Amino acid sequence: MSYIENIRVFVRTVEVGNLSAAGRDLRVSPAVASNRIKELEKHLGVRLFNRTTRQLAPTEQGRIFYEGAKQILATIEESEAAIADISNNPKGAIIVSAPLGFGRHILAPLIPEFHKEFPDISVRLRLSDRKVDIIKEGMDLAFHMGELPDSNLKMHKITDIERTLCASPEYIKKHGEPKDLLDLKRNHNCLLLRFPGSREYYWSFAEDDGSVTRLEVSGSFDSNNGTVLTQWAESGHGVVNKAKFEIAHQISAGELVPVLTDHKLIGAHLACLYPHRRYQEPKIRVFIDFMISRCRDEINKRVSKR
Repeated sequence: MSYIENIRVFVRTVEVGNLSAAGRDLRVSPAVASNRIKELEKHLGVRLFNRTTRQLAPTEQGRIFYEGAKQILATIEESEAAIADISNNPKGAIIVSAPLGFGRHILAPLIPEFHKEFPDISVRLRLSDRKVDIIKEGMDLAFHMGELPDSNLKMHKITDIERTLCASPEYIKKHGEPKDLLDLKRNHNCLLLRFPGSREYYWSFAEDDGSVTRLEVSGSFDSNNGTVLTQWAESGHGVVNKAKFEIAHQISAGELVPVLTDHKLIGAHLACLYPHRRYQEPKIRVFIDFMISRCRDEINKRVSKR
């Protein structure tokens, strides 16, 4: 079994290019991860990596072994899945990615409930508002909120997400409510979700005739973390564009006030994305089936409470 674990560490290190990161993903220390690579190199009698101060790059022998190693691990996973399917007892670990707001408010509270029903499945939740490369980052599945991507990944759509523009009562008292879209663009501080390499930033609105208005907005503050934007809005620093379920409590408590409600923001799609072969595994299948209806119900419940 230790040989298989050595292979797991090797494959993950190739994928992320960093021994410490591979160790974190597999829940072992950098020292243990390093020892596993050394054991594998000793067993094979070759050097698998060219080591630099910043990154590990596979040698020619390492690249060749990586292709075979991936197939070995895939075969083991498929065999374990087949056994679990027969025994009706799915087990194993699932690495799940989700946007920060959705993950904190909706997904995270449901995971203990899932674990109670399936105690032999452990869930490793990774939250980030950036776009995640599921394959490269070794995720089993990812929840996606936004425009549905055109990719080779399989997809289960969960629900449509309504969005709203909000500002704090203090901001509105000081700056007034935006009168229309032009006033929003010219005279108000828009709080923006940005990442390295972001293009021009637009908020999109649906018009009565079916057309879409893409409003280029700007502001003094931006962040790659949606929760930070909400906090800035609550503190009176600008207008924020958020999914309704994320700020339902703040609206109900009067901490945030919807603005420009006669202009309908283009909503987002919430979906679960995963590599095609992953859905064949019982642990993935039961997790997706469990979460789809519960996530939809929880989102609708939060919005309806406003």
